[in-house]
Amino acid sequence: MGSTVKRRRRFLEIILVLALCPSCASGRGAVSDTLADSLSSVGGTLPHFLQEPEDAYIVKNNPIKLRCRATPALQIFFKCNGEWVHQNQHTSQEYMEQNTGLKIREVTINVTRQQVEDFHGPEDYWCLCVAWSHLGTSKSRKATVRIAYLRKNFEQDPQGKEVPIKGMIVLHCRPPEGVPMAEVEWLKNEELVSSLGDDNIDTRADHNLIINEARLSDSANYTCLASNIVAKRRSATATVVVFVNGGWSLWTEWSPCSVNCGRGVQKRSRTCTNPAPLNGGAFCEGMSVQKITCNALCPVDGVWEEWSEWTMCSAQCERQRWRECNSPPPRHRGKMCEGEGQSMENCTGGLCTQNGKLMHDVKPQSMENSIDVALYSGLAAGVIAVIVLTVAITLYRKNQSEYGVDVIDSSALAGGFQSFNFKTTRQGNPLLLNSSMQPDITVGQTYSGPICFQDSIDKELFDPLPDKVKVQSSFMVSLGVADRAEYHVKTHPETLPANLHPNYSTVEGKKMTMIAPNGLHTPGTTRLKTSAVFGHLGGRLVIPNAGVSLLVPHGAIADDTSWEMYMLINQGESSAQSEERCEILLGPEITYGPPGLNLSYPVAMTIAHCAEVSAENWNIKLKRQTKDNKWEEIMSVDDESTSCYCLMDSHSCHLLLDHPGCYALVGEPVTDAAIKRLRIAVFGSMEASSMDYSLRVHCVDDTPHAFQGVVTAETSRGGQLLEEPKTLFFKGNCLSLQVSIQDIPQFLWSIKPFTTCQEFSFTQVWYSNQQPVHCAFSLQRHSASTTQLSCKISVRQVKGHEQLLQVYTSVGESEKETVPFFMQADCTVTSQTGAKAFKIPLSIRQRICTTFDTANAKGKDWQLLAQKLHIQRNLSYFTKQKSPSAVILSLWEARHQDSGDLDSLASALEEIGKIHCKSLPQSPDEKETDFTF
Repeated sequence: MGSTVKRRRRFLEIILVLALCPSCASGRGAVSDTLADSLSSVGGTLPHFLQEPEDAYIVKNNPIKLRCRATPALQIFFKCNGEWVHQNQHTSQEYMEQNTGLKIREVTINVTRQQVEDFHGPEDYWCLCVAWSHLGTSKSRKATVRIAYLRKNFEQDPQGKEVPIKGMIVLHCRPPEGVPMAEVEWLKNEELVSSLGDDNIDTRADHNLIINEARLSDSANYTCLASNIVAKRRSATATVVVFVNGGWSLWTEWSPCSVNCGRGVQKRSRTCTNPAPLNGGAFCEGMSVQKITCNALCPVDGVWEEWSEWTMCSAQCERQRWRECNSPPPRHRGKMCEGEGQSMENCTGGLCTQNGKLMHDVKPQSMENSIDVALYSGLAAGVIAVIVLTVAITLYRKNQSEYGVDVIDSSALAGGFQSFNFKTTRQGNPLLLNSSMQPDITVGQTYSGPICFQDSIDKELFDPLPDKVKVQSSFMVSLGVADRAEYHVKTHPETLPANLHPNYSTVEGKKMTMIAPNGLHTPGTTRLKTSAVFGHLGGRLVIPNAGVSLLVPHGAIADDTSWEMYMLINQGESSAQSEERCEILLGPEITYGPPGLNLSYPVAMTIAHCAEVSAENWNIKLKRQTKDNKWEEIMSVDDESTSCYCLMDSHSCHLLLDHPGCYALVGEPVTDAAIKRLRIAVFGSMEASSMDYSLRVHCVDDTPHAFQGVVTAETSRGGQLLEEPKTLFFKGNCLSLQVSIQDIPQFLWSIKPFTTCQEFSFTQVWYSNQQPVHCAFSLQRHSASTTQLSCKISVRQVKGHEQLLQVYTSVGESEKETVPFFMQADCTVTSQTGAKAFKIPLSIRQRICTTFDTANAKGKDWQLLAQKLHIQRNLSYFTKQKSPSAVILSLWEARHQDSGDLDSLASALEEIGKIHCKSLPQSPDEKETDFTF
């Protein structure tokens, strides 16, 4: 009984408090809080909300309603920002739920813009509901109320772009500030991009519009559309132009010679239509018309030779004689001889009878005697001529036996003398020899770095050239000498130089053995290496005379950390290339390390290459050696990649690499027009005999490293450079290479017979990075007083490009001693650390990164910087970097390490500043970033 009375008293207290609740609400909730606390102690099921207040936005001046529904509930009140809302501001109703029979109470309040603006608290304006029942209280979720707005000006408007076809387009858009946050859509020529259904366009990346591969149809006006519940805003329109750079068509065939006789001109042309430049694309560079001189052979009319002797008188009393039209025969469209080539007449003066007998049977005795004397005299003269010819041939063969299997030069059989005028040695060119100065063969037109070596071990990279080189010609086969030569090689292999190997070429449909003159031999373990210790400031490694360098950017190595880094060139036979796929090494294999190197930014490696870069003709790949010494392809130069970056220039490749290892640049020709550049150089030196002189022609890959090997080999045997090295464009069309010597003054010099023209197979030349091609011409002067040599060396690909090397040299015995080739003082500079290794001062580099890494309202970001520095492809690689601008500047440093000035970078930054000054007016408090060099 006592417990029942207590419960009734408690219930009456609750009723009394509820009756007084309006005054409690006006009393700032002190009693209500007490009530809530007291009711919470009552056991049983608490009220639950069927509807809780939701977050709302006040648009303009329109108030919003907050609503609560709960059951069972005796009363519901709102509490906003920690204070009870007065009962007068509540609108409540109660109704019965038909399905459950429960009473449901619903309460609403209005929240005005003024209420929200007057509230100044650490968080947004909020409200919640508190529901009472005789079993206790429940609280709803907090609902925030915010004033909705949308600013007028975009934080970043999209900027117009000009991009090449198949390039990536990224348009940035940052909508105006607003509540709720604005949603962004893109318009292409006033049509929603989302409705186009184009998989090539992506609009999901942080409000940006990305076109993965630009097409001509993507040239349009793009607008960023931002909207929320308040309004819609349009950005400035960005015009995107997709341009096509012009490309040359194939050359036409050479026109006929402009004259029918003598020296004329041939022309061929090409047009800039493959493709034609579109939308402001660059016109093709180079000549549209080429001209070469031609010599049209003049017509030679035929002339009759002398009549032959009359034949014996026939039974019909007739005799005949002949003549041929070959003195000279008609050539080059010349006329045939006029007249008859045969003549016939009666041999008896008309005294012959009809049956063929003479009318006078008896001849005079004197006539018979004269006929007998003439007959016997002729027979005796013929026998004497045969004997003389036999003796002459025997003596000649004995005289020529010293040449082994070499055969007579056909030009030497022509007889006679050639007119010859000595020319003075050309002055002013340090490459060429003159009477007072020996050449420095390290100077060239293509390579800016000095050609020198660090120590004596570098001079032993290559074995000396072989003393004798024998190359068979088709004329040797025709004379039957080739079989004897092949027999000599097979039966006496010790006479063949160790670094020569047999190759095969086709002559008149038959296989013949050709001893290939590959005189340069490199041990497989030979390496060129340089190393240095680098810290946070970074630096640069350089292998002298090799066209190879490594840039370690500032900040790539962590503070208070240092690494001993190295870089080396692997030499010897490479497994990175594949002859089955016609892949060739375009430059040396480079290894950098150490293997455990941890970098914050990628290093920039530069490798010189020998390819005429063309996406239509080459498929160029970057390969890396795996732990099991196999090679894997990590990227194709024309593809997009985020693992590494490759930028191809005309003579060098610049790589951005994150991981140490061994790398190789490999090229696979796509068409027969793929061109590999060869460096052609001719050297000369006196032989053991003071009367002999050797000319050696080298054909190597057009890279500093390959030419360095030639310099080493020639230095070891005292060779002298006789003409500036020249570049030969060797096409991948499977046609061979011919090297010939011309215009030798035969009355002063002689050459081994049939060595004037030497031929090398296509495979031998195409893979010449393994064993460089070289051939030798052995000359002998007739007199010790002969001190001058003048001739031409022709190097040409069959049906292809040709280079002529003009040789003028003095070969006196007093000039045997050569001047050292390597005289440069900076040969030992292989590494630089700190600020002196970079062209861009560190302070300016940091300001550029700060400006362009974070996009601003004027659209200046790292992509614009890359565009102005002519880095317009594979931009997705830079997106993954911690500082895209820093990586772009490292690539610029590697690309311009030889030019040595900041003009191109300064011009790009100045152009960016001018563009944005014109397009976007500055407010007084905004200043353009100023870069001072």
